[in-house]
Amino acid sequence: MTEKANKKKGDSSKQKEKLSSLPAVDKLLMNPKVGDLVDQYSKKVVTKAVREAISITRERMLSDDEDIDTTEPSLISLIDDWLLRTHKTMLKPVINATGIVLHTNLGRAPLGRDILENVMRVAEGYSNLEYNLEKGERGSRYDHIVKLIKEITTAESSMIVNNNAAAVLLTVDTLSKGKEVIVSRGELVEIGGEFRIPDVIEKSGAKLVEVGTTNRTRLSDYEDAIGPETGMILKVHTSNYRIVGFTEDVSAADLVALAKKYKIPVVEDLGSGCLMDLSRYGLPKEPTVIETVESGVDIVTFSGDKLLGGGQAGFILGKKDIIEKIKGNPLNRALRIDKFTLAAAEATLLIYKDVEIAVKRIPALSMITMPYEKTQARVKRIVRRVNSVPHPGFDVISADDSSQSGGGSFPTVDIPTKVVLIFPLEISSSKLEERLRAQAPPIIARIAQERIIIDPRTITDREIPDLTKGILNALGAV
Repeated sequence: MTEKANKKKGDSSKQKEKLSSLPAVDKLLMNPKVGDLVDQYSKKVVTKAVREAISITRERMLSDDEDIDTTEPSLISLIDDWLLRTHKTMLKPVINATGIVLHTNLGRAPLGRDILENVMRVAEGYSNLEYNLEKGERGSRYDHIVKLIKEITTAESSMIVNNNAAAVLLTVDTLSKGKEVIVSRGELVEIGGEFRIPDVIEKSGAKLVEVGTTNRTRLSDYEDAIGPETGMILKVHTSNYRIVGFTEDVSAADLVALAKKYKIPVVEDLGSGCLMDLSRYGLPKEPTVIETVESGVDIVTFSGDKLLGGGQAGFILGKKDIIEKIKGNPLNRALRIDKFTLAAAEATLLIYKDVEIAVKRIPALSMITMPYEKTQARVKRIVRRVNSVPHPGFDVISADDSSQSGGGSFPTVDIPTKVVLIFPLEISSSKLEERLRAQAPPIIARIAQERIIIDPRTITDREIPDLTKGILNALGAV
């Protein structure tokens, strides 16, 4: 036998000897610590994890000349890591340090404690979602909230679907399918995510009729467009952008008076759906839902998770006879809300019985109206905690800046705020931002002029310990 063959035979024997040290699957499953994992996950899942751990270890042994730890504790550690990696949820809480309150990418309005408790109470068991407890028979899911909405907004009737785009789609489909919908050119907005008003109208089976110009539309423009095929007039509140300068538009009240003459309905899409006047907090005057209902429009639609401060939903309010038609539209079945959305909406609206309380207990409103002095106090707290640990690799200071309401509301408004500025000295700001996103929980911040900006307006007091720990971890200070 040649020297080369002898070496090959020896290597093969050595590999077999190394592999023989790996414990069998059944033996590992008998380990008490693995048994605890079976109780947590299931025998089927843990058995797969055991096989994966053995397979990973075998591959390392065959590809590495160094000794590989094949003891049961080492393999159990691999099993645990594999289970954690493959069974963690992808959707996770993050710390929103951007200062954008209604951040669409981060889930828009955070829910308050009262709202969450009501959702949990309804979700953990059965509920009377479509059951009339008084009559002992099937009921309507909308009945639970109609009286409450009427009390708060004065609307005759109402219903809720899964988002505002769905609310507009369902309304147009019901009132104008196969007919014309008149809209001002200055109101053909993109709602977000490339969903545009013209597209929504087209999908509803109606024909868009544009009137006026981008910056000026008069009442006569609407009247000239009305004809035998007109199904409705749609007014869209431009909540996510502003046209300034030489402009003119038509009020809802004037459109209502015109539409009555021709016996056609007027629908107004409010978008953000503000339920209270926020101008007292230094913000611009936005048309409220109550004011829009009282203007006489037949239907008003708006979002539930923007300025309203609740869960994702599309509200449809207005004349009772029209609401009944919309409810009866077969498309409603595909767009209707579930018990979680209804529970969140009801709990949110109950808070609005007292608007002063709403500002305090609805997180989105509390953040948007937060005074500058409170952001200043939070910044001092954050800077003090971060600077309590020696960190030669970065500078941390405070500065004046501005927050945004986000979510297509108050698009031109900068809300004065105090922020934390982090200047990394040894790594780039983009690398630090990447590290912040890798923390647990992830920290989502802003970058400007090679510095990280932490805005406390969208950070809760209970998140500050995790925030400061994450910052220090990202900077390698701990």
